[in-house]
Amino acid sequence: MKTFKSGFVVLVGKTNVGKSTLMNTILGEKVSIVTPKPQTTRNRIMGILTDQSSQIVFVDTPGFHRAAKKELNLYMIRTARAARDDADIVTIMVEAGDRLDDVDMEVLRGLKNVKTPVILLINKVDRAKKETILPLIESIEMMHNFEEIIPVSALTGDGIEIYLDAVQRLLSEGPPFFPEDALTDQSEKFITAEIIREKVFRLTRKEIPYAVAVAIDRFQEDAQKGLLLVDAVIFVERESQKGIVIGKGGSVVKEIGTQARMDLEAFFNIKVYVELRVKVLKDWAKRSEMLKRLGYQ
Repeated sequence: MKTFKSGFVVLVGKTNVGKSTLMNTILGEKVSIVTPKPQTTRNRIMGILTDQSSQIVFVDTPGFHRAAKKELNLYMIRTARAARDDADIVTIMVEAGDRLDDVDMEVLRGLKNVKTPVILLINKVDRAKKETILPLIESIEMMHNFEEIIPVSALTGDGIEIYLDAVQRLLSEGPPFFPEDALTDQSEKFITAEIIREKVFRLTRKEIPYAVAVAIDRFQEDAQKGLLLVDAVIFVERESQKGIVIGKGGSVVKEIGTQARMDLEAFFNIKVYVELRVKVLKDWAKRSEMLKRLGYQ
């Protein structure tokens, strides 16, 4: 009888290295939000891949970055380190290029006391000069006893099958942790809030995303109308930020709602109505009690 394997695979790396894109590509669904801006992922988010022989629970973590003093930044770094230390397999991601930067080196130095198997992925090879990849591998492979070093493109899927084969080989025999049709451990309300936050990231100025949180006030399905009703509040830290998120004549917040609705309808496979409000919650990212209120705990 064929044995069943299972385990937790944590994805670790600096901000914007492609961890969320990798997990979404593997699952074929947007479970973790993706934007071009750093520090998009704030919580650890699980994505679950189940087939007849195994269940792999991928854990997307906040990206490592140069630590700021805001309580939110410290929370994100603690979350990433805790997930790394609890994993059955650790996947480190770096970006293809001429050399590693200081944050990459900090992530790799953090492997010093890690006893679990580690796979290194060199991501974004679709954008890199091919002649830089081999020297990069040679410069990294002496830094740790990696199980595998695999060049991949999380965006195009190149190398992903090789990576999944390596994970399957390293998994231990064990039962599934989640039902076979589960896609993530996060609630539907959490995913809804994250999708809305992603649209704020994409549609506002550079300084706004780090000051934004989203809370869901209503998440209710109207079965008769075949409609999901969503009321959400977008919190910012200052009055000036509120005006930017709302936009002239409400143009920006309206577009945030429109784009969020389209993603939510694709994810939940139901018509969605989204109502958004924007409120000021002064310096929420610096206050631990506000982080807990907004779900960062």
